[in-house]
Amino acid sequence: MATTTDMKLIVGLGNPESRYNGTRHNIGFEVVDAVAAKLNAEFKAGKGAYWIAKTSFNGVDVLLQKPTTYMNLSGDAVRDAMQFYKISLAHLLVVCDDLNLPLGAARLRPSGSDGGQNGLKHIIYTLGRDDFARLRFGIGSPAYKGDAANFVLSKFSPDEQPIVLNTIEHCRDACLSFIEHGLSITMTRFNRKEPTLKS
Repeated sequence: MATTTDMKLIVGLGNPESRYNGTRHNIGFEVVDAVAAKLNAEFKAGKGAYWIAKTSFNGVDVLLQKPTTYMNLSGDAVRDAMQFYKISLAHLLVVCDDLNLPLGAARLRPSGSDGGQNGLKHIIYTLGRDDFARLRFGIGSPAYKGDAANFVLSKFSPDEQPIVLNTIEHCRDACLSFIEHGLSITMTRFNRKEPTLKS
């Protein structure tokens, strides 16, 4: 990609079938859906295995993407969108679930390992780089480590819903901050270890 644009690409990770709606593993989809709702953007079929919404925020052109490749092949969709729209790594933000973080935590990083998240793992593999921003949404962890696969595909309990909704809004606003202010400022403002719920 010799020539790039100033457009920002926000990718939410998840699985496309309706049976995965509301599961912990699909929280990346829910965050970019919240960004799309805030910006009155509509998802449409993209030029590859993904849904795409084109919009802008405070003068910055924005693409919101939801891969339809399933989580483990997310890198194919991200690569295709970056190539088609000429997006640089510096303008990419990936939003995903993280079972290593407590429910409601939010962690932005400029680079790093996949941390066991298979979508991130495939993106790093496909791009051949790990120096892109990622926003991890804490989904809690299973009681038994061997139950991770079932846990990430489970739905949040009613008791967890207030924290989930609060954190979706928090991560939505973090995405908007990334678009407008970049990663450094957004990390300072939006990284948190636990949610702050209004009483």
